[in-house]
Amino acid sequence: MRRIDARVRTVADGALAITYVLEGDLERVRIPPAGSGRRADRLWQHTCCEAFVRREGSPAYHEFNFSPSGEWAAYAFERYREGGTTLASDALDPRVTVRTRPGQLELDAVIRLPLVLPAQPGAKVALALFAVVEGQDGSLFYWALAHLVGKPDFHHPDAFALQLPT
Repeated sequence: MRRIDARVRTVADGALAITYVLEGDLERVRIPPAGSGRRADRLWQHTCCEAFVRREGSPAYHEFNFSPSGEWAAYAFERYREGGTTLASDALDPRVTVRTRPGQLELDAVIRLPLVLPAQPGAKVALALFAVVEGQDGSLFYWALAHLVGKPDFHHPDAFALQLPT
């Protein structure tokens, strides 16, 4: 990958719309084929985009995985790597859409924030954004809005680098 970008914006009903843009030689990347848009597990083992959200100051957080196949996953954690409860509600469906053109893949997803973080006036939302890119040889590469020193740890509290007003 030559470059990975992410854009976040608030849309109707307090949802977050996230667009990930992967640029580079996509022939060298394993991209899951288009699928049904259903919920699936272990998406992080292949090319996928991820978002973690939490209320600023709270140890509890939610993890969302979005695959170029259209599949998605959502999990709730009580604190750092504790819990990992699967969220399977159809109401969470992030409507993953993918557009490709030579050298570029764009993935859009919507997080219905009020379903996982009910509104609290004045409280900010902390956001962590990531991408896992699988090479054609099966190797995995990691991108993060904020990388920590050492082994990639998407769950670490310091990875929540973006603060959003609610």
